[in-house]
Parts: sequence; C-alpha cells; structure tokens
Amino acid sequence: MERQRNELDARQFGPHPAPGPGVRTAADYAGHGAGLGDASTPLARSVEQELLVRKGLRTRAPLPRPNRTRTMVVANQKGGVGKTTTTVNMGAALAQQGLRVLVIDLDPQGNASTALGIEHRRGTPSIYDAVIEERPLTEIVQPCAEIPDLYVAPATIDLAGAEIELVSLVARESRLRKAIAAYLDQVPADERFDFVLIDCPPSLGLLTLNALVAGEEMLIPIQAEYYALEGLGQLIETVDMVKAHLNPHLRISTILLTMYDGRTRLAAGVGDEVRSHFGDQVLKTVIPRSVRVSEAPSYAQTVMTYDPGSPGALSYWEAAREMVHKDVAPSNTADSESGETS
Repeated sequence: MERQRNELDARQFGPHPAPGPGVRTAADYAGHGAGLGDASTPLARSVEQELLVRKGLRTRAPLPRPNRTRTMVVANQKGGVGKTTTTVNMGAALAQQGLRVLVIDLDPQGNASTALGIEHRRGTPSIYDAVIEERPLTEIVQPCAEIPDLYVAPATIDLAGAEIELVSLVARESRLRKAIAAYLDQVPADERFDFVLIDCPPSLGLLTLNALVAGEEMLIPIQAEYYALEGLGQLIETVDMVKAHLNPHLRISTILLTMYDGRTRLAAGVGDEVRSHFGDQVLKTVIPRSVRVSEAPSYAQTVMTYDPGSPGALSYWEAAREMVHKDVAPSNTADSESGETS
C-alpha cells in the first residue's frame, strides 16, 4: 500500500524533497519514513489516521470543543489564494472530527455553497435576505447532506447588489453581526455551534467589513507566491481600523499557506517571510497544490468527501486539528491528545 501511495504522490507532485524546517506537508501524513508500530508519536498517529480516512472512518477521539462559539472570518482581498477552498474544507474537516460548524457564504459567486452541495439559485433564502432584509438565519441555514454537523447559510446572485444597497442602510457595518448573534442565541445549548466560518469576497468592501465586524478571529489563506504578499499590508491596515473603530475583539489568529509546492525555493521563501512576520499565527501544516482539491467542487463536494485519502484532504484534516489545538485550553488539549485512533 505504501508503495502505491508513493507512486501516486510521485505522479502528482514529483519526488518528495527534504522538508523545510517547521513545515509539514502532505508527505508527512502519507507515512514517508514512518512505521506503523508506534502509534504514540504524532507522525505514526497521522499514518494510522490516513488509513482510517481512506476507509471513511472517523478517529475515536474527536477534537476538543471550544468553551464557546469561535467566529472566524476567512478573508484576503486578493483573489485566487484559496479562501473558499479553505473555508469549505476546514469546515468539513472540523465537522468530520466531531465539531458543529456553520459556514456563511458571503461571496456573491456562491462557490462555497456549490462546494457544499447547497441549493443557491435565485429565489433561495440566502445570506442576502439576512443582511439586507433582516430575515432570521433560522429560515436560511441549510444542513450539508454529505457531512453531518455541517450547516450552511448560502449566497445567491442577489448578494452582488448588496454592496450598493448597504450604503444607505442604518448600522450597515454590523448587520451580519446582529443576524449571527440572534441566530446563535436561538440554538439550544446542547446543539451550539463550535465554529462559524465566514467566507468573504475578494475585496475590502462593505460585505467584507460586515464579516470583520461580526468575527472575533481571522483565518487568512496566503498563496505561496510573492504576489499574494503584496496586498497583505493593506488587509492588516483594514483590520487595525476595524479594531480601532468597530470591533476591538478582532484578531488574526490563524494564517494558512496554500498551493504550496515543496519542490520550489519560491514556496519555501514565501513561507519563511510569512513566518518571520507572523510567527506562531502561521500554521505549521501547509496545503499542497492538488488536482483533487480543484476537482472536488465540480462534483459539488469538498475534497474531504471527494477523495479523503488525497494529500490535499489529509493536509486540511491536519490543519483543522492544529488550528483547534493551538487555541484550546491546555487541559482540553491534554485530554484529546491522550485519545487513540481506531
């Protein structure tokens, strides 16, 4: 099995280079250089985890639940860096590991809704109705059929005009926050959401501003190319302005390197530069370039269900675990790490 897996990875990515310091790639989770005899090491657990994922099974020990709902804004004004892909796959990975997740599609293109198999034709109750018409999210949120515990507030093409309509509305920057807060208050305590992930459009307009005001944390996907770094300064300035005037609780908690090609010095250079500026905010796990990740939306799926044993799926699985453990209470982390996989 390992030989076949190596051949598959070699066809997709070429021979595996020596990993850079502090960078974990899909090869780490495909079992290169590790044996199955000692499941007490993180890498050995990752190998066993892959075997379980390939069989469609879930780890016996779920991820630790946060003490309260974590609302995360997935934003970067540059297009093509993997915002929507990261939102849907991280949401799916979290739900598959025992957490309840709400994905809010705030992009008029509705790509997150497509990837999660959610109806979003014109006329479908959508996030537009919540933001503009103040319709309650209870009438909008739909369950994802493929993944239990994953729910979606879809976007329709009507959202394309929301930027203009918001200009004249009262409290235009906080309408999404009010809609989310009202919805979460109505959810029974035993069914509360652990994560709310907001997928933003590739701009810094009023829709993205609504997301920044509604969230407490930011997850920023950064493509491992230098063009992706150019607009990051502008995004940070916007975040600082929002913190100063509208949402003092907002913070950048997580940065994820996407489309990472470990064979190139460019990817390693971008990774080093991002880590030098943001330190522990950058996940050690990186998301490799993967055909499977790109193919999955055409089948109305995330890569987590389309090809759960692929390098892209395994990387998102591990990135979700790292993101949860990075901000969880130490006692909860210890409990989770002591669990076994089956």
